[in-house]
Amino acid sequence: MMKQSVVVVAWIFYLVLAAGCSDGGGEGDADAEDGIDVQPDTADGEPQDPVGDDGAENIGDPVEDAPEDPAAEDAEPDELPGTDVPVIGGCQIFPADNMWNTPVDTAPLHDQSDAYMASIGPDTPLHPDFGTVWDGYPIGIPYTIVPDDQAMVEVTFDYADESDPGPYPIPFDALIEGGPDSGGDRHVLIIRQGSCILYELYDAYPVTETSWTAGSGAIWRLDRNEMRPEGWTSADAAGLAILPGLVKWEEVFEDGVIHHALRVTLESIQSGYIRPASHTDGTCGDDPACPPMGLRLRLKAVYDISSFEEPIQVILRAFKRYGLVVADTGSDMFVSGTHDMRWNDDQLGALSDVPASAFEAVYTGDIIPY
Repeated sequence: MMKQSVVVVAWIFYLVLAAGCSDGGGEGDADAEDGIDVQPDTADGEPQDPVGDDGAENIGDPVEDAPEDPAAEDAEPDELPGTDVPVIGGCQIFPADNMWNTPVDTAPLHDQSDAYMASIGPDTPLHPDFGTVWDGYPIGIPYTIVPDDQAMVEVTFDYADESDPGPYPIPFDALIEGGPDSGGDRHVLIIRQGSCILYELYDAYPVTETSWTAGSGAIWRLDRNEMRPEGWTSADAAGLAILPGLVKWEEVFEDGVIHHALRVTLESIQSGYIRPASHTDGTCGDDPACPPMGLRLRLKAVYDISSFEEPIQVILRAFKRYGLVVADTGSDMFVSGTHDMRWNDDQLGALSDVPASAFEAVYTGDIIPY
């Protein structure tokens, strides 16, 4: 009789527990509840959004919002609670297992490492392609944070067949790489708060307050690991996002640690790429001795960084743990970062004391011919 009573009580407890759990179900797709029309994996353009006031926070330096979750109030401003994922404007910059956030300090050496580094040139120095101002122009790639109701604008693309059609939430005075009069790559990076979507343009020019032109453009949901279709470019030649690969002042001087890989350019790149890269301009043709797009370069563990100032050591430690990602064609070993007037250009210049021979290529996947 006692056993039967226990069974009945246990069964009643199970039914009550199951009913309580069922109350939390049926929430549906989180993006749908937030009013976001989910972008297909084929990278279709961002759908029309409600148009609000032009309330963009147009800033020269990155700004981070305090987390809305009370449990996260004590977390570091550049990290999610309990993770090493960078956060900008309240948005995580891709999941923890994203390529940009994945360490390569234990990745195997690439069997073509020696050939790749010989192609670059062992004596080629690192170069910080970011800082304050050089020859009257801002150095580095800026970004703009806009609210979720930022007015959307139409963008006309030169490479429309490989670009996300948009529209894009770009304020007329959005920050442009090199400044408004620049003749360079003119990247425009926009973080849309709330929805946490990253919009990136290459060779961008404002036409009117409601329209822009650009060479190419890509839209990235920051809460997922999306890749461009094979053969597609993005706002970068490798078909990757740009923002996650930038060295940021806050990471170096406030956090004292960089939790992601960094973007680097090379002059001679073979006609192939390693996923999640999806595109290359193949300036080196089919020569297997030339590095492919998406290749990871790692600062050798034995390279002594103790003589460098601590801010430079922060950057070099990131090179050892997360490495560099070959993302664009340009000058050899030019590392990308944000434009920020708080940088000390002379201090950053110490990076040029590090030669390419201090790096090695690691294997993260097979090369896909382009």
